[in-house]
Amino acid sequence: MENTYLHNDMKIRDYRETDYNEIMNFWNLTDMGNPERGDNSETINKTLELGGKLLVMESKSSGQICGTSWMTYDGRRILLHHFGILPECQGKGLSKILLKESLLFAKKTGAQIKLEVHSTNIKAISLYKKFGFKHLGEYNVYIIREVSNL
Repeated sequence: MENTYLHNDMKIRDYRETDYNEIMNFWNLTDMGNPERGDNSETINKTLELGGKLLVMESKSSGQICGTSWMTYDGRRILLHHFGILPECQGKGLSKILLKESLLFAKKTGAQIKLEVHSTNIKAISLYKKFGFKHLGEYNVYIIREVSNL
């Protein structure tokens, strides 16, 4: 019964600039955000202008943000990242609801959807596999964060 109540209390909506500070706190708490990664207001707005989407799951009664799903779009693929549920809201089926909504966005664009997940995040891997994501094999991921050093 608690899950039903919680689901009915949740809504998923598009990001608003007034969400920024609460989302940064949420991402820092869940280890999804980091200024080193370019997680700032300008980057979020730029990705939205380029066709991406940042979904926010919030409690209707309290207004608390309980989940996010940030999807960037490069014209070919959607990259799903910063997908997560606040720790105290986990284990209640909310990630499934948020992922379904995220996949609807991908379906509307007609683009492939890709994500990266840490190999130790077994719960997330299980969720993604249930929704049809396939492991890409033995790919390694590399990044240059400090492009000013190039």
